[in-house]
Amino acid sequence: MSPSTLPDGEPAPADGALPAEALAGQEKRPFAFYVHVPFCRVRCGYCDFNTYTAQELGGGASQSAYAETAAREVGLARRVLGDVERPVETVFLGGGTPTLLPARDLGLMLRAIDDEFGLAPDVEVTTEANPDSVDRAYLAELREAGYTRLSFGMQSAVSSVLKVLDRTHDPERVPRAVEWARAAGFDQISLDLIYGTPGESLSDWETSLRAALDNRPDHVSAYALIVEDGTALARQIRRGEVAMPDDDDLADKYLRADELLSADGLHWYEVSNWSRDEASRCRHNLLYWKGADWWGVGPGAHSHVGGVRWWNVKHPSAYTQRISAGASPAHGREVLAVEDQRVERVLLELRLADGLPQDVLDPAGAAAVPGLVESGLLTGQALDGAPLVLTTRGRLLADAVVRDLLP
Repeated sequence: MSPSTLPDGEPAPADGALPAEALAGQEKRPFAFYVHVPFCRVRCGYCDFNTYTAQELGGGASQSAYAETAAREVGLARRVLGDVERPVETVFLGGGTPTLLPARDLGLMLRAIDDEFGLAPDVEVTTEANPDSVDRAYLAELREAGYTRLSFGMQSAVSSVLKVLDRTHDPERVPRAVEWARAAGFDQISLDLIYGTPGESLSDWETSLRAALDNRPDHVSAYALIVEDGTALARQIRRGEVAMPDDDDLADKYLRADELLSADGLHWYEVSNWSRDEASRCRHNLLYWKGADWWGVGPGAHSHVGGVRWWNVKHPSAYTQRISAGASPAHGREVLAVEDQRVERVLLELRLADGLPQDVLDPAGAAAVPGLVESGLLTGQALDGAPLVLTTRGRLLADAVVRDLLP
């Protein structure tokens, strides 16, 4: 939720105020927090997120003071949303590498959310972590602070692939980190994988999948490598140093992932995500995909409340200056029209195994459904009015399905 390039939009109010219609009925809508921690030890060559190494930071962007600055934005959220009961259902810390900060800082940010809004009794609290950024004591402290779920950036189990990705951890560190997390009491552990790295063979990818499964994760995310403009990887490809990912290779690797993960008891619930059961699904991401409300804390973070989306200034220094001045860090925003919200529902909910309700479609989109079933892209239950669910082939061609449903 913190891309490196901010979209166009209208100016955001200096005090962060939202339209009355966005606040109306908010207590009835699910609510979450995303906290962006923009610090990394090393910038990975493929990464397009809003992250900074120590060498890239200017004045006023201290890692040591970041937790307190983020906590002040949580206070701003309370003022903007008003005195309504909105227990927080999920909290997700992403980055960057949140676990570069001391565990006590992650605890401080979570306490700020709890103090201002209260956490739901069954709250899901996730942080991303690099395997080499945590140890046994750190994870024990994190669990004690109230974190319930870990998402480890494994990416690959093959050293040569990790090198191309500029990942710094030893593959052997992953099982140790998972073991420490289990010992600390974490019941939900996710492993993130990337496929399609230049030079990665199908055998390499299978090695990574099997290594991930050896750790008995509750959840696996597997994402195709996307070459983003402006990244070091994009420049390498442009110079001819490495090859562009091949669509057929990506499709083969996706199918192999689905086969091996399913055989091990992990089942897809979103195109790029598999879980052992419904309780192991990432509830935070499901709130995104279903259009719930969330407040994004931190530089470059995006938020959404009641059909209004806004995004914070990108650089940690600018963010800190805004917060220190008592102003909103929001850079711009957009108010989504009813049709915009409908289109987003099609784009996002179609990716879910639970499917897209057909009443979201307009007449032209509804007319395309029988042909998509006949083409083997949607399951046959759609002909009986059930939610639209992608077949395995449909997951590979999800963008094409969307184009037919949004003519």
